[in-house]
Amino acid sequence: MSMDLGEFSIIKEGEAEILMDAKNKVFYNKSQVNNRDISIAVLRTFIDKQKEEHEARLSKRKKTVTKVSEKDTSENVLEEAPNGSGINGEIYNGDHEVQEDISHDEDEPCGVSEEVVKATVGKGPVEPKPPKVLEALSASGLRALRYAREVEGIGQVVALDNDKASVEACRRNIKFNGSVTCAKVESHLTDARAYMLTHPKEFEVVDLDPYGSPSVFLDSAVQSVDDGGLLMCTATDMAVLCGGNGEVCYSKYGSYPLRGKYCHEMALRILLASIESHANRYKRYIVPVLSVQMDFYVRVFVRVYSSASAMKNTPLKLSYVYQCTGCDSFHLQPIGRTIAKNNSVRYLPGFGPVVPQDCSDCGKKFNMGGPIWSAPIHDQEWVASILADVKSMKDRYPAYDRISAVLTTISEELPDVPLFLSLHNLCATLKCTSPSAVIFRSAVINAGYRISGTHVNPLGLKADAPMDIIWDIMRCWVKNHPVKAQPPDQPGSVILAKEPVLQANFARAVASLSKAQAKKIARFLPNPERHWGPKLRAGRQITSKHISLLGKEVVNGLLSQEGGEEPEAKRQKTEDPNST
Repeated sequence: MSMDLGEFSIIKEGEAEILMDAKNKVFYNKSQVNNRDISIAVLRTFIDKQKEEHEARLSKRKKTVTKVSEKDTSENVLEEAPNGSGINGEIYNGDHEVQEDISHDEDEPCGVSEEVVKATVGKGPVEPKPPKVLEALSASGLRALRYAREVEGIGQVVALDNDKASVEACRRNIKFNGSVTCAKVESHLTDARAYMLTHPKEFEVVDLDPYGSPSVFLDSAVQSVDDGGLLMCTATDMAVLCGGNGEVCYSKYGSYPLRGKYCHEMALRILLASIESHANRYKRYIVPVLSVQMDFYVRVFVRVYSSASAMKNTPLKLSYVYQCTGCDSFHLQPIGRTIAKNNSVRYLPGFGPVVPQDCSDCGKKFNMGGPIWSAPIHDQEWVASILADVKSMKDRYPAYDRISAVLTTISEELPDVPLFLSLHNLCATLKCTSPSAVIFRSAVINAGYRISGTHVNPLGLKADAPMDIIWDIMRCWVKNHPVKAQPPDQPGSVILAKEPVLQANFARAVASLSKAQAKKIARFLPNPERHWGPKLRAGRQITSKHISLLGKEVVNGLLSQEGGEEPEAKRQKTEDPNST
């Protein structure tokens, strides 16, 4: 191809290569390789699951057709036997005759069409159509190119952007990657929201990875994805989702965040609740298959279905959260409940409140947040399939070590326990030395409850034990490891003033270590290089104040290429912070 490559640098990731200029015209972040790798792994599993579901549907239809065939055969035999017809001949040729009758029947019994009968009975199972993918915010197009080149069985990939420089770069990269991407990937200069609204239920996969919040794209995205399709969504506005600006989070996502140790998992659950809310407006609902908090963002993978009756279960999947301001104990208040009577189900408001006015452990008040998604955020069968796929083709994932570690940790999480405890936080409240995680896990297991780690925080522990059991275990620990006297009005003093009802057993339990821990598999890896995190928005001029984001060497190199001069106002602000 005729192109001057002198002004571009070639960046290779996976099997795709892109041309990038040094002037920050088009956004690219190297650290998002984790995001792209895990998306490719989920997409491969989605295609496999689609094939399995398609074969199951064909098998079910084939059984239906067989039943109809047998029914029609028996009716024909009963009608013709009294007239002295040759029954044996009808029986021997029954299969062929019944197929002819069914395929030409105008009524199409049991909803089985002529094409389905021919495909099911005559020609055998047919392959499902390749999934069509929409990347709503493509920038350089790297993600779309990797999908097209690395995911087997994928269909057309449509890459959108409303920035002219990004679309030009994307089209340039499509040509640069050869005939495969030219045939599969197409790029359009348009507003993603308008495009998705005008293409309802057209895409089997919709990928949202915006710079910042995805909230403005959710309404159109849940309409654009097909029934049973996959919606992949990233949110990088973690300061908002984790409680730094609660009022902004409520305006964007419809939920109020709380600043607990579990704030990153709460961010995941707020995003899921927001997607569910948008889907419900169109008689649709979501089923999460994987939800991940990595680096500086959250990423969720959900399947979208249409069902007015199943949509009624949404209040059962959402809860408000009460968090104590003194001891950080938290309790969940479900929004709805059901009553089953005979074969009918009644949907009613949830019972409440689940907590008194003051905390029963330390006597302080509660903050209330939510609503959040309190149902499972992963499908463990999907997680196992994704992890097996990643391990089987580790050479094809540039970030294999990181994503396999995250998926391993997720596979060991308790799926039905929302949020988590922080052992260090519990000890900070009581001003005591911390037991090891193994000892604390053993005490919870010996008390008859379940406990696991969490992929969000290496110090986090998910347990289905109520908070009074947790505090009883800590009271027993403090009895064996006394603390200094504290003022009587402190939350820790109030908690320790009560005698434990449960006598904790700290003997080492067999299940106190997870399988990954027992095998010493790395689960939380350090960043591979410095300044591994968010990058500057495309189009902004790089100055010396961006050293914390990009690194000193990168900024100085870019400034020297541009003549070593910053804008005067920027340079004064950076060099002389006391100037007026």
